[in-house]
Amino acid sequence: MATRVDDCGFWQVVWLDPRAVRPVGVDGPAHPVVGWGALREVYPGTPPVEQPGWWSPRWEVAIAAALAYLLALSGGKQVVVPDGPVAEAFRKALDTLLPTGPSARELVLAGPGLSAVVPDIALVPRHPQTGEVWQCGAGAVVPLATDVWMYLAFNDDRRLAPATAGMPDIVRRDDPPPLLPWKPFRPDPDVFLRTLARLPAAQEPWLRAIYDHVKDHRYSLPCF
Repeated sequence: MATRVDDCGFWQVVWLDPRAVRPVGVDGPAHPVVGWGALREVYPGTPPVEQPGWWSPRWEVAIAAALAYLLALSGGKQVVVPDGPVAEAFRKALDTLLPTGPSARELVLAGPGLSAVVPDIALVPRHPQTGEVWQCGAGAVVPLATDVWMYLAFNDDRRLAPATAGMPDIVRRDDPPPLLPWKPFRPDPDVFLRTLARLPAAQEPWLRAIYDHVKDHRYSLPCF
């Protein structure tokens, strides 16, 4: 029915007591479904870092769930990620959990508003209202929460630099620099393990070995 965030920053599901509520009929859908083309305006991206420098729990959860799907689709082969924000979120975990090899597959962002590409594996948004996954011509698709996907696809934290050596001391800037995290990004290990355990591919020996390895060494692995 809803979600909330507790004092420790953990997202929790909230259910309404059926004895305290009653259904009320309405004419037509209560909330019109937003089309893919308008999602960027209605559901802006969620920044990965919160004050005073903590990684957003939304990112830790969303990336962890997507990582589980990505590993299952990899077939146990190396997955490479082009430099950029997607690499910052996924590369360390992929390099840690998957072997290197000549038959590597590539992970690329795909979705509404981006140029059409046909990668080996596409990182696509999941519609926040319907749960529908964006479809493209990729060999496989990995769903990601829309707000996180939007930030990866369209946000740019770069600031224009002055052409000279610097700005005069008397000039006051009103655009603060991007908020930097205190520590490297790490996906939520519990969400990763729960998501992976629900996938049919988790029964395959190679993926089961990854599951067991993360479960037994989650606090010593550099990616969790």
